[in-house]
Formats: sequence, C-alpha cells, structure tokens
Amino acid sequence: MSTTNIKSTVEEMIQPYLNEQGFELVDIEYVKEGSNWFLRVYVDKEGGIDIDDCVLISEKLSAKLDENDPIPSVYFLEVSSPGAERPLKKAEDVAKAVGKNVFVTTYEPVNGMKEFEGKLISFDNGELVIESGKKQHTVSYEKVASARLAILF
Repeated sequence: MSTTNIKSTVEEMIQPYLNEQGFELVDIEYVKEGSNWFLRVYVDKEGGIDIDDCVLISEKLSAKLDENDPIPSVYFLEVSSPGAERPLKKAEDVAKAVGKNVFVTTYEPVNGMKEFEGKLISFDNGELVIESGKKQHTVSYEKVASARLAILF
C-alpha cells in the first residue's frame, strides 16, 4: 500500500471519532526515518490539546489499526499536537490564520522571493497578503508550497 493510501485509510478510520469528540485532524505523516517507520497523527482542538487527549486518540486509533491492519510493516504510532508553528495544510487553515504571523514558501519566485514571513493581513480570492516590516506581499495560494504559523522573536 502506498504512503498516500495509508494516510487516507488512517484518516477514514479516525475522522469520525475526531469529529464526534470535537478534535480537528491537522495532518497525517507516514515516514521512514533511519530503519524505522513512523505513523504521525497531528490533532488539535479549540483551546489546544493535552497529553490526555493524545493518549485517548492514540488508544482509539491503535485499536482500529489492529482491527483493520492496513499497514503491512512494523511502525511506531505517534499522536500529538501540531505545535505552536502549526502547518497550514488547507485553504481553511490559511483563512483561520488571518491576523497571525505566518511563514510561507512558494514553488516559484514571487517578485524575486520564495519565502515570506510576517503577519497574514488577508486571504481573499485565492491570494494571501503578508505584511513583512513595512512591505506587503501578495502571493497566489496556487503558488504556495508550504505554509505554517510562525513565532516571531
């Protein structure tokens, strides 16, 4: 089974439970690090999640994975918060981040730049407006390679 299929299968297994409990699925990773495979599930909720939430979700998902056995190899299951610099995977995530500090990379240069860090001023009609210092940069969402919240020091 491909990595993409594993991720979508795991999402189908856990999404109903997460919805029922008021959690938001942020991301799923199935990656090899060294000789080990890791299935990482990032979950959040209003006000943030704690270790007890992660344990409950991990136990529920682990039982479903044991029951359905979609992953043929040995792996480590990790359930955690997406962290303070949460990835913005979907357009809805970007829309929720308006007014917050973000770090955005693009597939190709936009006005000679491929990295933008600053306050997300708006996200309308498929365009992000990021204020960095005294400049504002407009980036088409179609050109965004990755985006995450950013903590500025």
